[in-house]
Amino acid sequence: MGPLERPPIGWTHKEAEMHTGPQPDERSRGWGPGDRTAAPSPLPPALSFLLLLPLELRLVGGPSRCRGRLEVLHGGSWGSVCDDDWDVVDANVVCRQLGCGLALPVPRPLAFGQGRGPILLDNVECRGQEAALSECSSRGWGVHNCFHYEDVAVLCDEFLPTQPPTRRVLTSRAPPTTPQNGKGEGSVRLVGGAGPCQGRVEILHGGLWGTVCDDDWGLPDAAVVCRQLGCGAALAATTNAFFGYGTGHILLDNVHCEGGEPRLAVCLSLGWGVHNCGHHEDAGALCAGGRLRLVGGPGPCRGRVEVLYAGGWGTVCDDDWDFADARVACREAGCGPALGATGLGHFGYGRGPVLLDNVGCAGTEARLSDCFHLGWGQHNCGHHEDAGALCSGHLRLVNGAHRCEGRVELFLGQRWGTICDDAWDLRAAGVLCRQLGCGQALAAPGEAHFGPGRGPILLDNVKCRGDEGALLLCSHIRWDAHNCDHSEDASVLCQPA
Repeated sequence: MGPLERPPIGWTHKEAEMHTGPQPDERSRGWGPGDRTAAPSPLPPALSFLLLLPLELRLVGGPSRCRGRLEVLHGGSWGSVCDDDWDVVDANVVCRQLGCGLALPVPRPLAFGQGRGPILLDNVECRGQEAALSECSSRGWGVHNCFHYEDVAVLCDEFLPTQPPTRRVLTSRAPPTTPQNGKGEGSVRLVGGAGPCQGRVEILHGGLWGTVCDDDWGLPDAAVVCRQLGCGAALAATTNAFFGYGTGHILLDNVHCEGGEPRLAVCLSLGWGVHNCGHHEDAGALCAGGRLRLVGGPGPCRGRVEVLYAGGWGTVCDDDWDFADARVACREAGCGPALGATGLGHFGYGRGPVLLDNVGCAGTEARLSDCFHLGWGQHNCGHHEDAGALCSGHLRLVNGAHRCEGRVELFLGQRWGTICDDAWDLRAAGVLCRQLGCGQALAAPGEAHFGPGRGPILLDNVKCRGDEGALLLCSHIRWDAHNCDHSEDASVLCQPA
C-alpha cells in the first residue's frame, strides 16, 4: 500500500463537488458521513471535525457490535464496502473508530453473510493512523466493480485497548530495565517455528508480549534478536507473518538496528506501540542455532547431541535417553521432526565433559535443558555412552532414487515447502549438496524434474556464490514472495561422497 496524502479536516468546495460526482478514474481522498447530493457550504475546521465523529459506520450480522459485516451510512441509507484492497490496516481504523480495540486477522469471505442495498465504497486504503474510515482514500461513493459476495467483514478484539492514532517519529534509544534476556522488560522470544531459535519475534513490554512489524525489518535486526537469545548467527529475517499471525499488541515498528546491539529494545524504532501495521506484517527471525548441536553425522540434523554450558561444549549420556528426548533435541536444533534416538556413541565418541545424564523429556519442551536431568555435569558415564538424535532436517530431497537427489524442500514455520527454480543453478545445488553431506553437485534441474511438490513455495530467486555454509545464507527475495507454481520446483542431483 503506497503512501497517500492525508486529507485536511476542513472541507472545501472542490471536495464537496468530488463527493457528489465521483469519477471512476479518480480516487476520493476522504469522505464525510451522510453526504448529500447538494454540495455543503464550507465549514469551519471545528464544525467539520464534528462530522468525522464515529457515527457513520456499523458492524452487523455478528455476535456483537464489534464483529460483523461492515456497513457505512451515505445519503440516509446504509450500504456495504467491497473487499478489494481491504486488509488488517483498514480494519484497525474501523475498530478504533468504534472503540472496539484492535483488529483480528481478516475473516473468511461471507463470514457474516451478504449485505443488501448499495455497495458504497471500494478500494479503501488506509495508512493505519486515521481516526476514522472517512479519512482513508477510496474510489468515491458508489464507484465499484463488486458484488455482495465481496462484502467486507471485520473482527475486533474489544478486550484489547483501542490504540489512538499516532504520528511516525523515530524515538531515541531507551535501554531496558534488565541486562539479560529473560522475563524482564525488553525480553524477546521466537514463536511458531520448529524450535526456540526460529519464529515470529515477540518482545515483552509493560508485562505483556507483543509482536514487531516488518516495516524496514532486515538481517541486522534479526541478528540482534538471535544474539539476545543466544541462538547464534541470523540466517534470515522473515516478513509478512511467515511464522503465523501474532495476537495482542504490535509493540515495535520501523526497527533499525546496526547489528551490534545487545538487545532489540535499544535499537531505534518509532516507540512502544507506535505503528501502522496489522498482524499480517509480523516480523520473524531464523537463527543458526544456539545451545545444542548435532555433530559427527552425515549432516547438521543427524549426529551426537552436544550442549553448550559455561562457554564449553559437552555431550549427553544415553541413560534413559529415548525418542521423546530426541524430539526435543531436534526441535531445539531447528531440524524438524525426530526420526530416532541413538546411544552407545553411535555417531562417535565426543570429547570434553559429559554435561547431562538421565535426561527425561515429555517431548514438548523447547530446550533439552528444560527437561529433567541430574544437573549440569552430574553423571556416571563415559563417552562410549554418548547420546545421539536423527532428525528429518529442515532440508530434504524428495522423490529421488537415493537420499542425495530429488526435489528440494525446506521445513520452516512448522511446514514443508519447495523452492522455485528461478535463478537456480549449479552453485546453489553445490551449497545444498555440501550442507546435506551429499558430496559434489552433479546437476541442478528445474521444472519439477522430480515431480511437483505441495504446500507453500518458500523461496524464489536463490542466488549463491557457491562458498556459503548453508542454503539460507544465499541471496533470495523475501519469504513467500514469488511468481511461480509447483511446475517450477527446483531439484538437485548430488554425488554421495
